[in-house]
Amino acid sequence: MGRIGISCLFPASWHFSISPVGCPRILNTNLRQIMVISILAAAVSLIYFSVVIIRNKYGRLSRDKKFQRYLARVTDIEATDTNNPNVNYGIVVDCGSSGSRIFVYCWPRHNGNPHDLLDIRQMRDKNRKPVVMKIKPGISEFATSPEKVSDYISPLLNFAAEHVPRAKHKETPLYILCTAGMRILPESQQKAILEDLLTDIPVHFDFLFSDSHAEVISGKQEGVYAWIGINFVLGRFEHIEDDEEAVVEVNIPGSESREAILRKRTAGILDMGGVSTQIAYEVPKTEEVAKNLLAEFNLGCDVHQTEHVYRVYVATFLGFGGNAARQRYEDRIFASTVQKNRLLGKQTGLAPDTPYLDPCLPLDIKDEIQQNGQTMYLRGTGDFDLCRETIQPFMNKTNETQTSLNGVYQPPIHFQNSEFYGFSEFYYCTEDVLRMGGDYNAATFTKAAKDYCATKWSILRERFDRGLYASHADLHRLKYQCFKSAWMFEVFHRGFSFPVNYKNLKTALQVYDKEVQWTLGAILYRTRFLPLRDIQQETFRASHAHWRGFSFVYNHYLFSGCFLVVVLSILLYLLRLRRIHRRTLRSTSAAALWLEEGLPAQKMAGSL
Repeated sequence: MGRIGISCLFPASWHFSISPVGCPRILNTNLRQIMVISILAAAVSLIYFSVVIIRNKYGRLSRDKKFQRYLARVTDIEATDTNNPNVNYGIVVDCGSSGSRIFVYCWPRHNGNPHDLLDIRQMRDKNRKPVVMKIKPGISEFATSPEKVSDYISPLLNFAAEHVPRAKHKETPLYILCTAGMRILPESQQKAILEDLLTDIPVHFDFLFSDSHAEVISGKQEGVYAWIGINFVLGRFEHIEDDEEAVVEVNIPGSESREAILRKRTAGILDMGGVSTQIAYEVPKTEEVAKNLLAEFNLGCDVHQTEHVYRVYVATFLGFGGNAARQRYEDRIFASTVQKNRLLGKQTGLAPDTPYLDPCLPLDIKDEIQQNGQTMYLRGTGDFDLCRETIQPFMNKTNETQTSLNGVYQPPIHFQNSEFYGFSEFYYCTEDVLRMGGDYNAATFTKAAKDYCATKWSILRERFDRGLYASHADLHRLKYQCFKSAWMFEVFHRGFSFPVNYKNLKTALQVYDKEVQWTLGAILYRTRFLPLRDIQQETFRASHAHWRGFSFVYNHYLFSGCFLVVVLSILLYLLRLRRIHRRTLRSTSAAALWLEEGLPAQKMAGSL
């Protein structure tokens, strides 16, 4: 009886043989059926394995991603690991009108995917506090003595140098960006200040600091950086991970031949400072906007990749900040009252007992306006509706459609599919006194503002003394809260034409426990090409990035497929050997029969 020997490229101890006679009857008689059943069982097992893995991977994807985002927020407030050689650093100095602040940022090594942005966050010291420092006065105060600017800014740079690891100084970019205070200076004085910085800083510090790293930025740039900062913190530049996330279809400028791409809907910003107000939001390619109001930029590290190309409308309005608006309002009051007194022979506002009745001040508060050596006395009447009506002309709106403050063009906003964040005065007006920051509701805000304005000043002072308002709210805030509430309301609804029932405005100071500054957007934009350098340094791994894309799951798919192929090959080989063995048995049986009948086997074989 023959034997079937099977030998594979395995260790010698794995060699084995099978004798068909010694096998159970079922194997001899139903081997084909068993093979079919085995193949089906293996296929079903592979399918089941795949389904379980996919369900475990993708069924928990949304929950895992949300947990990762939560974990990122938690780790973002932990102390920065300065001993990690894969952490990079960047420094931005915000030179404002009243002072200068330095921000130190850090980010881990880029993951090598050209579609992803750097994961930039604020550096935190051992006490988990943001590495930030502020000095006064503003840099513009040195307009007549530019040679002193380097000494003025040195404490900030020394502060940063103490926190950034010494070994990282030469590769840490330093940006000194000046804003409103420097913009009002003559160009010659701006150049003198910047020249002193560019000359002296490289002598005393090893930071990466080139000529383009010190400049006076425009209001438009500042608005763009603020827009980038808030959307980066909100994760709007990340890939779509959840079907529930709001997405938009975007046609990228300059890529008419390509299909529109789907990406996360970005948020717009509203920022009202003391002097100016800004608005910025993304607009579609089909919307025509003047170049001075439009910013087109690519946040990606590769200019050939258009996934992170954005088209943002940005408008800045000087004189529309909270304090500047109040000053304009008082100037108008003073001028108009003096003129009326002259024409009508009245003495309104010229004495404490005949004050000008100001609807924009809290009830019964007394205030004064000083101009040209003259004093005008005011007394508040706390009429919120009359205050709104009085300040409406200051919007400088025109009769033309699609215009905002000062008659400046404003592209249409799809209010139902939009989201805006309000910073600075938008937050202070809603939170410091009214204690309703966050989700904005016009009806609720209006009622609270009316009640505040109509409350006697003595009661407001008593509440202030009892600590019922925000810790940083002072008497100046209490005095002008009524006016600023009305001003914010009018700018938002009348100036920018947001409907009264708009529900998607959030007023905020911090997002995810982080104070969002335009400096974050600046460092993100100015370091956007750094990942490309890391990618080029790892050319081999980048060229084989698709292999890195295989996860643990896909390796199991490959193993299972190979295992199934091996099993099928063995079964087919066994079937072939069994057929050969049957033919051998039949030939042997025939030869034995011929011998029993007395016929020569060879002759019989030849006759066949």
